[in-house]
Amino acid sequence: MPGEVYEPAPLEPGTLRIIPIGGLGEIGRNMTMFEIDGKILIVDCGVLFPEEHQPGVDLILPDFSPIRDRLDDIVAVVLTHGHEDHIGAVPYLLKLRADIPLIGSGLTLALIEAKLKEHRIKPLVLTVKEGDMEAMGPFDLEFVAVNHSIPDALAVVIHSAAGTVMATGDFKMDQLPLDGRLTDLREFARLGKSGVDLFLVDSTNADVPGFTTPERTIGPVLDQVISKATGKVIVASFSSHVHRVQQVLDAAHANGRRVALLGRSMVRNMTIAADLGYLKVPENVLVDYKKAGNVPENQIVYMSTGSQGEPMAVLSRMVNRDHAVEVGEGDTVILASSLIPGNENAVYRIIDGLTKLGANVVHKGNAKVHVSGHAAAGELLYVYNILKPRNVLPVHGEWRHLWANAALAQQTGIPEANTFLGEDGTVFDMKAGEVKVVGQLDLGFVYVDGSTVGEITDADLKDRRILSEEGFISVIVVVDAATGKVITGPEIHARGFAEDETVFDSVKPKIVSALAEASQQGVRDQRALQQVVRRVVGRWVNVSFRRRPMIVPLVIEA
Repeated sequence: MPGEVYEPAPLEPGTLRIIPIGGLGEIGRNMTMFEIDGKILIVDCGVLFPEEHQPGVDLILPDFSPIRDRLDDIVAVVLTHGHEDHIGAVPYLLKLRADIPLIGSGLTLALIEAKLKEHRIKPLVLTVKEGDMEAMGPFDLEFVAVNHSIPDALAVVIHSAAGTVMATGDFKMDQLPLDGRLTDLREFARLGKSGVDLFLVDSTNADVPGFTTPERTIGPVLDQVISKATGKVIVASFSSHVHRVQQVLDAAHANGRRVALLGRSMVRNMTIAADLGYLKVPENVLVDYKKAGNVPENQIVYMSTGSQGEPMAVLSRMVNRDHAVEVGEGDTVILASSLIPGNENAVYRIIDGLTKLGANVVHKGNAKVHVSGHAAAGELLYVYNILKPRNVLPVHGEWRHLWANAALAQQTGIPEANTFLGEDGTVFDMKAGEVKVVGQLDLGFVYVDGSTVGEITDADLKDRRILSEEGFISVIVVVDAATGKVITGPEIHARGFAEDETVFDSVKPKIVSALAEASQQGVRDQRALQQVVRRVVGRWVNVSFRRRPMIVPLVIEA
C-alpha cells in the first residue's frame, strides 16, 4: 500500500537499489532506476497522456528529481520497445545530458532517433538484439525476445553483484505472431533455472482472465469490413502499431483499394518501419495523401492516428468538420486500438460524432478489430511457473492491475512476503537476492504544456478546471490610499455565467461596506483588501448561485 514519504538510508556497497520513477499506479510514464556502487542504469523513459481533468496539458513526464543531480552517474538508458509510454520522455532526459547512451533494438532506436531529430538532439546509441549481452559499468545486461503489439520488443536481464533482475517491458505470448517472433520461453526457462532474484513484470492485463487473442485473428475481420464498405474507409490506430498497419495494407490490397497515411507521426513511423523491413508494403498500394483525393472513394483507405479521441488528432478534426477528409453517409470508420484508461469518454464522443455524420463506426465493442498487446492472467501464470522468480514486483499498470498481478504470483507459490506492491518513488534494496522496502520518495507529475516543462502545477490545473466548470469573476475597486474609502467601482465582469451582469448590483454595496469596515480597523495592505473583496463576492455567489467561480479582485490605491 502507498506509504508516507521517508528518505532511504545511504546505499551500501554491493547493494542494488531499485526505484520505479513512473509506471506504477498508472498506464504510462514507465521508467525504473537501478543503482549499485555509485552507477545508475535506467530502463525505459516514457510519457503519460493527459486525462480530461488535466486541461491544456500535452504530455506528463516522469519526475526526474532522483537523477537530476546525478546525471553523470547514468551509464545507459535501456529502451524495451518503441511505444510512447516507454520512449516518449527520452528527449526531455537528454536535454539534461545529451550523451547518455541509449540501448535498444533496431526499430526502437530508429523511432526514438527520429523523435530526437525534431528536438535537435543526436544521441549516442547502441543497437542490440535478442541473445546479445552488454556490460555497462557494474551492470551486465542480457536481452530476450518478447512479443508485443510493436515489433522488436525486448526484455532485459540485469546481472549485478547483488543478484539478477529481469524486466519484461510490455509483452504477451501470442503463439501465432504476425512476424513469427515469439516471446522466448526457452530463454525464460534457462534464466529461471540459473535463478532470477527479482522479476519486474507487465501488469496491464493481469485482471483479464485467460489468454490474449492472437493478432492473426484481426486480419480476416478487417478484410471483411473493408470488402463490404461502399464509400471511403478510415482506420484509426496508434501511430506506432506496425502490425495493425500491415494488416490494413494487406486487406486494402486484397480489396483493390489504395492506402493514404494521415498524421505526421503515422507517416514518420511507417516510413521507418518500411525502410527497416518491418513493414511489407504491397506494390502500388500506398498513395500520397495529397493525391488521395484523385482516387475514387470506394477505392481508398485512410490510415489515421487519433483512435484515443485526442482533441487535435485526425478523427476529432473530422468530427468537427475541420479536416480535408470529410466523413459522411456510406463511409466506414474502424477504431483499431484499445481504450487507454481515462480516455473512454473522449473516444465515445468521437464514435457518436462520426455516427451522427452518417458513418458506419466499427470498434472493439462491436467487432474484433483490436487485440491487446499485453499478457492476460493465463499467460502470466505460465511465465511465473517457468521463471520461478524469488521476488516479484508488478509494474506497468494501475493499482487494480498491480494487485491482480501480485495475486497471480502468489497463486504459483511465490510467498506474499516476496511479492512487492509499490508506487512511483518506492525504494527497494536488493542484496544477495533479498529484497526489502527502504524508502518512499515524494515524486509528482511533470506537465508539458506547450513549450513549458514542469512550470504548470496541480494548483494551476485546479484553476483551469474551476475556470472551465465554475466561471470567472473580476472585481476592480479604486480606494483612497489615505482613508481607504472607495472612490470608483466596484466594477464587476463575469465570464461563464448565464446571468446578466446586472445581477452583481446587489453585491456591490456589500463590497463597499466590507472595505469601509476594513479601513476603520486600519487595514491598508493591498493584498489584505483584495482578500476582503474575494471573501464577500465568493460568499455571495455561493449562496445566490451555488457556484464557486474563480474570483480575481484588483484593489487600486489612488
